[in-house]
Amino acid sequence: MHISEGSLPLTHAAAWTCASAPFLAHSISKLKTLRESRYLLAASAGYLFTLTALKLPSVAGSSSHPTGVALGTVLAGPAAMPALSLIVLLFQALLTAHGGLTTLGANVFSLGVAGPWATWLLWRLAARCGLGDQPAIILATALGSLATYACTSLQLALAHPDPSGGVTAAFLKFAAVFSVTQLPVATLEAAFTVVVLRMVVNAGGVRIAGLEAWAQL
Repeated sequence: MHISEGSLPLTHAAAWTCASAPFLAHSISKLKTLRESRYLLAASAGYLFTLTALKLPSVAGSSSHPTGVALGTVLAGPAAMPALSLIVLLFQALLTAHGGLTTLGANVFSLGVAGPWATWLLWRLAARCGLGDQPAIILATALGSLATYACTSLQLALAHPDPSGGVTAAFLKFAAVFSVTQLPVATLEAAFTVVVLRMVVNAGGVRIAGLEAWAQL
């Protein structure tokens, strides 16, 4: 998911930075209202950093790994994730050569915006359709992870369209390569997220709408 330095034209990098900016501004203001939840935010950021650091080689100029966005999305809401993603991605770009500074806006958009909002919307939709709490989280986490990579595939396709098939063909090619590693990774991440979320609920008396009963599991 981390698009590496130099993999996007500067115009594309600037455009994705502009697209991420309003979400980041809202996220930073949102975090100010969540000061009482700072321990959960710290746990979410640590979880995000750990899972996104487990990178596997994938599409040239990018990598495949768990996204780690579901925990923070459930605990703090999708609006908190752009700021947490920025912190994690900036640290990784500067200290671990994972991602890049010019591609920071694009990576924040895929990891901090597309993934969390897809996860949250799918979670709420699954819950409204009567799916149980744990199945809803598993489904939302897996599909939200895939949505992150769909966004990255689109970003790469827009920057590097196929000579014959254009953006659509390039998107399908990038998505197909990502799917080889990301389908099993997303499935494992979904199961692991449920376990970690249950531990958080049990450990701290955390109250999450629809998940209070997990403390009894």
